[in-house]
Amino acid sequence: MKLIITDLETLPCRVDGEYKLIGPSRPFRHCVGCFGCWIKTPGVCVIHDGCELTGRDLSKCSELIFVSRCVYGCTSPFVKNVLDRAISYIHPYFAVRGGEMHHRRRYENRLTVSAYFYGPDITEAERATAERIVQANAVNYDGGAGPVRFFQGPEELEGVTL
Repeated sequence: MKLIITDLETLPCRVDGEYKLIGPSRPFRHCVGCFGCWIKTPGVCVIHDGCELTGRDLSKCSELIFVSRCVYGCTSPFVKNVLDRAISYIHPYFAVRGGEMHHRRRYENRLTVSAYFYGPDITEAERATAERIVQANAVNYDGGAGPVRFFQGPEELEGVTL
C-alpha cells in the first residue's frame, strides 16, 4: 500500500495500486510531545482527531509519498504536522545506522519515501534542501529514498502517476 500525505484538497495525480490518502479535509491538532504514542499507547497517538493511527498506517505501507507545496525546501506545514503525528512509527530508543544515531524500528515493513513538490520559483537551494530532507526521512524510518520531483504548480501533476 502507498500512503500519500498531501496538502491539496484534490489529488491531481493518478495512483497505481492500493493507497491511503491523508489530506487537509479537516484540521489535525499538532503533536504536543507527550510521548504517549511511544510509551502509553505504542503506535497510536493519544490525540483522537482522525490522525491518531498514522504511525500504524505507515507500518502497513511500502511507500510514503508527499505531495506538497515546497516551503523553504521543506514540506508544507500541514504535511509536516501529519509527519510529526506519525512519530509512533518508530521507537523512542536508538540504534546506530551508518555511523549516525537514529530511532529504532517499531515495525517490520521497509518503506520508500518519495516527494512531489510544487511551487513557483523553487530555488536550487530549496531543491537541494528538499532532496536532503527526503533522504533524511528515509534514513530515520530505516527505509529507502525514492524520487523527489518538482513542479511549478499542482496542475502540472495531472500527468503524473504515483
